[in-house]
Amino acid sequence: MLAVSSGKGGVGKSTLSANLAVALAERGLRVGLMDADIYGPNIPGMLGANERPQADPQTGRIQPLEAHGLKFLSMGLLIEEGVPVIWRGPMLAKMINQFLFNADWGDLDVLVLDLPPGTGDVQITLTQSAPLTGALIVTTPSAIALEDVRRGVEMFRQTEVPLLGLVENMSSFSCDECGHQFALFGEGGGAQMADQLAIPLLGQIPLDAALRESADRGQPAVCKQPQAASSQALIALAERVAAQLS
Repeated sequence: MLAVSSGKGGVGKSTLSANLAVALAERGLRVGLMDADIYGPNIPGMLGANERPQADPQTGRIQPLEAHGLKFLSMGLLIEEGVPVIWRGPMLAKMINQFLFNADWGDLDVLVLDLPPGTGDVQITLTQSAPLTGALIVTTPSAIALEDVRRGVEMFRQTEVPLLGLVENMSSFSCDECGHQFALFGEGGGAQMADQLAIPLLGQIPLDAALRESADRGQPAVCKQPQAASSQALIALAERVAAQLS
């Protein structure tokens, strides 16, 4: 199980999780993607699939949906559009355990877990009950986002979950007309933080309109626009992650 985490929201963690999972599946791996962000479940929209999952009539186990070569589950498949999930911690933990242990994931090579931001109830449940192989921390280069990286890293270290590395999202923006690179959220912050925390910097994903457009259409960029700069960076990240997991 691979946890994809972030110290704060708004850093593109779910977009990265979805594209990373699809890129791993395109490498021939058997991949599952579990949307553990119960309050903000965005994975169904990013994968373009929103049918309600069914339970096996004999075993009662939840049947994950399939899209883009992988299996996935999300709270977004179980609630009406626009309806908020207003739950306390015990209900969150129960749903996470349902997705983990009462779903028919089959024989997977990797289950990618898209975690909510922060270090709250869902993270505690997963680190205590799931055999996590490793964790990725997603951040942007901005100083505010990097402040929260330390907390996420320390949480995984205290719970003895191996840290595969740091991923710097929105690292730069390239102008289509002049080709100039703009560091909209700062420059070099991810590399400096990775050095300070003694973890690898596994990837730098540029800010790319193709990534956002594909996510809005429910078509992950790595398979629909593979030549885009962000897609190439995500495919390279998937190769590094696959090598570490193997």
